[in-house]
Amino acid sequence: MILQKLLPVLFICFSAVTAPLLAQESWIRRTIQKAITDTTAPGKPSFRIYPTLAYSPETSVEFGFSSLLLFQAKNDTLNRLSEVQAFSFVTLEGQYGIWLDNAIYGNQDNWFFLGRTRFQRFPLLYYGIGPETPGKDPALIDANYLLFRQRVLKKIVPDFFFGPEIDYQQLYNTNFEQPKDHFYEKPTGSDGTLNVGLGAALVFDNRHNVLNVRKGFFGEISFLKYHPGLGSDYTFHGINLDLRSYHPSGKRNVLAWQVYGNFFRGNIPFNQLALMGGEMIMRGYYSGRYRDKSMLAAQVEHRWLPFGFSKRFGAVAFAGAAVVAPKIADFTTRHLRTSGGIGLRYLLFPKKDIYLRLDVGFTEDGPGFYLFTGEAF
Repeated sequence: MILQKLLPVLFICFSAVTAPLLAQESWIRRTIQKAITDTTAPGKPSFRIYPTLAYSPETSVEFGFSSLLLFQAKNDTLNRLSEVQAFSFVTLEGQYGIWLDNAIYGNQDNWFFLGRTRFQRFPLLYYGIGPETPGKDPALIDANYLLFRQRVLKKIVPDFFFGPEIDYQQLYNTNFEQPKDHFYEKPTGSDGTLNVGLGAALVFDNRHNVLNVRKGFFGEISFLKYHPGLGSDYTFHGINLDLRSYHPSGKRNVLAWQVYGNFFRGNIPFNQLALMGGEMIMRGYYSGRYRDKSMLAAQVEHRWLPFGFSKRFGAVAFAGAAVVAPKIADFTTRHLRTSGGIGLRYLLFPKKDIYLRLDVGFTEDGPGFYLFTGEAF
């Protein structure tokens, strides 16, 4: 199930309210105040680290730390805000992981580095492949997982970037556990797989603050080719599409929408198929609850950042729909899945307009909870 990160945000928000009541020299008070108070001058880098506590049936209790580094090239406020996020965790079941996401802009946008890195020992629930898979009794694939994906983009003209992209994904030390009441045919790559993809990405991006966009547009189309000549176990290729648009609907409010698609061909390992669900789009579905070679998804979200009666607290309401299929021609409304939900926001960096988000997404499979820094898209 999706990690239910409800406790940390309540802890942080509650501590923010009660901190003045604590003793002056309390270590807890000083730690919380440092995490939630933005004292940096405009243009100067900001760094915050805060604890997380979560629970899921696969991991039992999970302890972790999240950190966020914000900066602008040459400390110039005219440059876009760059961000590097890190999250590390360990569970009572002996599982662990480190996540790292980056969106780094060079001086005057000459370069743009966009990517993510993952290392984790973490169970993957497997419900099968296709638009109609059982919602109960998933298989459990326990494995080490390593991902490195990075775009190195050069500005062509203002707001347009182009450059190479690399994707390295490895699944090893795998163990496929069948459920008691259902048998799955083991999918491609379930015994372990390593795949390296090379390609290129074209990006249009006129956002100034990637973690909380008030106005702007982001569009990306990329192509990746995986081949044994590059070190891959399998041969396949894919096109990825990501369109995001943001429209002010008042002094504080924003209406945002996103269209997202993955379209693959070839012999694709199960963990690199188009995956529906997760913390970004189709919130409420487990990431990979539905998977296939092609997926098209869309979502819309309204944000109150912050409420008119509060300086720190805000909220969002969102809805989405998605479909997976072996190929684009097989998309059908009969297999369309929907999700919707609400979220609470807490202004973590007032001077940089960055919020801590707690979202709950509702689907036919039940709710999913998410805690992250910055908006979902």
